[in-house]
Amino acid sequence: MRILFAGTPEFAAVALQHLIQAGHTICGVLTQPDRPAGRGMKLQASAVKALALQHHIAVEQPRSLRLDGKYPDDALAAQKFLQMAQADVMVVAAYGLLLPQWVLDMPRLGCLNIHASLLPRWRGAAPIHRAIEAGDKNTGVVIMQMDAGLDTGDMLLAQQIEIAPQDTTASLHDKLADLGGALIVQTLADAQANKLVRTPQPAEGITYAHKIEKHEAALDWRLNAKQLAQRIRAFNAFPVASFHANAEVIKVWGAYAVTDGDTDTKPTTNAPGTVLSADDSGVCIACGEGVLCITELQKAGGKRLPAAEFLRGFDIAVGSVCQGTTP
Repeated sequence: MRILFAGTPEFAAVALQHLIQAGHTICGVLTQPDRPAGRGMKLQASAVKALALQHHIAVEQPRSLRLDGKYPDDALAAQKFLQMAQADVMVVAAYGLLLPQWVLDMPRLGCLNIHASLLPRWRGAAPIHRAIEAGDKNTGVVIMQMDAGLDTGDMLLAQQIEIAPQDTTASLHDKLADLGGALIVQTLADAQANKLVRTPQPAEGITYAHKIEKHEAALDWRLNAKQLAQRIRAFNAFPVASFHANAEVIKVWGAYAVTDGDTDTKPTTNAPGTVLSADDSGVCIACGEGVLCITELQKAGGKRLPAAEFLRGFDIAVGSVCQGTTP
């Protein structure tokens, strides 16, 4: 099939690689404009652009696709690009721009989206983060026929996977990216065989995965330990949970809620944020309910370290009270 592809980050690049390996003709790629990144803040191409250029695929990077919007020249150039491609279908994965109706209507088979949740749960920008943060036991990938709404289109193919107790957003991202690539290849095969079945999304169970903001990284010790452990896994690898100790920002890469027998949390009467112990097994801190044990930490300019190594170079005093990184 002749496929237009729209996507930006690594999640999308994995899907594009699957499509290339499946032998489809990628007749053009839409991706976000290059952005400043790294310490030098140099312009950096997206993961999708880098892969497309490796395979000599034409790339267009409009700032907007709205013909009546802020960047009409970009939108007109993109419209011409899409018209010349004469694609059978557009595949969209974590693109980052809203598709106006003229884009949705252009390919013969419309636009198919690879979404990393079990719709209608976690519509929106950050479904992987929010599923872990909420303590969901399962998630998955849905291939959806796009419409004008936000992740509201009919479902074409779906597969569920379990969220492992140790999964972070980084590890779950990789599992779902591979699954999404496999499912879009299967969906296109079904389309060629006229086997696609459209299933409307249920009206019940709708939730929204709002974009992750940096300020969410600050650990609020008033929350219960289980919630904080989920947030730490959800915000690994971005924006990375953090707190203040000795007037320094400490990033947290690994932690768990301490259990007490058959109960989920170990009871404590200490004020939230109080350091209960700091040794080779971890830094244990009192929460609004229960105790959080931090096992992997990082100070500014340093490396991610297991608690035992971290504490050799950074003293966290038992009895001191840690603060969140924002008021």
